[in-house]
Amino acid sequence: MHSPWFGEFMGTMVLVLLGNGVCAGVTLRKSYAANSGWIVVTTGWALAVMCGVLVAQGFGAHGALNPAITLANDVVSGHYEDLLSLWSAQMLGAVCGATLMTLHYGPHWAQTEDPAAKLGIFCTGPAIKAPMWNLLSEIIGTALLVVVAGAIFSPGVAPNGPAAGVGTWLVASLVWGIGLSLGGTTGYAINPARDLGPRLTHAILPIPGKGRSNWSYAPIPVLGPLIGGVLAGLLVKFTHPW
Repeated sequence: MHSPWFGEFMGTMVLVLLGNGVCAGVTLRKSYAANSGWIVVTTGWALAVMCGVLVAQGFGAHGALNPAITLANDVVSGHYEDLLSLWSAQMLGAVCGATLMTLHYGPHWAQTEDPAAKLGIFCTGPAIKAPMWNLLSEIIGTALLVVVAGAIFSPGVAPNGPAAGVGTWLVASLVWGIGLSLGGTTGYAINPARDLGPRLTHAILPIPGKGRSNWSYAPIPVLGPLIGGVLAGLLVKFTHPW
């Protein structure tokens, strides 16, 4: 199967499988990667983005893997016909990726007692609970993602486009940089599907000792990235930087 929908589904599944996977490896007891720290998490997520984009492109999609980026692209183009379809692919892919990650670490869940730590494997949460500031963090991080990713592929940076494959590496480096520089406040969801899909998976699956899914915080990593995507899309649309 080769289509934009299936490409977004497969790419997002790989993104979340590897992204949530590095969080699980660092967090769960008896894992060889336990307590490896933030640099491992941010590096793992950067490589997850690279792998997800490559898989999405291989199966026929552009490789947004992110409802906020899809929305930003539509704001720039003025065409919204495929928005809901691609969103559904990204959400379903995120759920499937989180499910595969849960199965992969099967015997480790019972060995880890802290339910909050288990939740943090699946989805984000604030280091300091301050809803408006947390929302702002997600808006800024996502807007930066959209603007810099657009610049990477702009004629001003690469008149003939980045050399084959290099653009994907640069986008992965961008996500790595956002995680290192801005991710410490909220865990940098910067992607509604990446947070909401795994949060739903956490709520549904019978994970030993999992606790609650913190739905009171859930709107922030959804609305923040969408707002950031729209603002960045409007900036690009009306300033025509490329």
